[in-house]
Amino acid sequence: MDPRLGTALVVLIGIPAVLVGYIFLSEQVLRGVPERRRGRVRPWLWLAPMLGFLIVFLVYPTIGTFIDSLKDQLGTKFVGLANYSFVFSDPDTLGAIKNNVIWLVLLTALTVGLGLVIAVLVDRVRYESVAKSIIFMPLAISATAASVIWLFMFAYQPAGTPQDGTLNAMLAAVGVGPVPWLTVSDFSFNTILLVLVMAWTWTGFCMVIISSALKGISPELIEAARVDGASELQVFRRITLPLLMPTLFVVGTTMVITALKAFDIVYVMTNGNFDTQVIANAMIEQLFTNGDFGKGSALAIVLMIAIIPIMALNIRRFQAQEEMR
Repeated sequence: MDPRLGTALVVLIGIPAVLVGYIFLSEQVLRGVPERRRGRVRPWLWLAPMLGFLIVFLVYPTIGTFIDSLKDQLGTKFVGLANYSFVFSDPDTLGAIKNNVIWLVLLTALTVGLGLVIAVLVDRVRYESVAKSIIFMPLAISATAASVIWLFMFAYQPAGTPQDGTLNAMLAAVGVGPVPWLTVSDFSFNTILLVLVMAWTWTGFCMVIISSALKGISPELIEAARVDGASELQVFRRITLPLLMPTLFVVGTTMVITALKAFDIVYVMTNGNFDTQVIANAMIEQLFTNGDFGKGSALAIVLMIAIIPIMALNIRRFQAQEEMR
């Protein structure tokens, strides 16, 4: 029998059977719990499988990664904070941190800003669904596929030879020399181009979320402001934008985390060369190219620590909104 058929049967039959069995056992356990305590025990029984997965696949690996970050290259002896000292003193790693800052600021500004502008502009047009579908479409493409597409866009051939890159072919058509888009190292130009590629894919996501929040604003409130003589710009600044701020905050923090984790586009398009290195790609390079598990683990912990405050801020924001309700 094809082993894939056995795997399919496990997925289709085994997993649902385990879930049903767990539910049945949970109810049997609850029958032995005093009536007044069942309300408190039942949620923990339902959460237990997920908490187990969380501990096994997140907490335990995180602890292991932190321990590895305190060890040498082969993980045979402890070296204390030497790997962290390397992270914050090595010029290449510091360049990766600088590029991550560029990603954080530029990607968040572009995706949230463009998403807001597009959501507002297409909110009342007849072809709204068509326009949103076209703008959202790049998100349906994997980051690797998007990177390959833009590699063809940025492709460069020396001057005097046929240009097979879309942008350089357009420049050649108007008599302008080709530009080595991804190999220029001045003023972080390459990193900015990579950010634009990711912004192309993620703007549709921001637009959809912001558009949903925009639809939730009371039309009567907007109409009342117009009746009182407010211009469209005043309506946007004084009513629409303040009401959208909670959504913009959530979308913004999501994009900040996405920017900090940037890897696939950098890996496919430049592999961190030409001053485009980022922390995630540097981590992969240390782990699998250099075989240095200590430095790679230290970079992973640094990246995790950078993301935790943003997640905590988001959680506090959600809690504050729940209290207001």
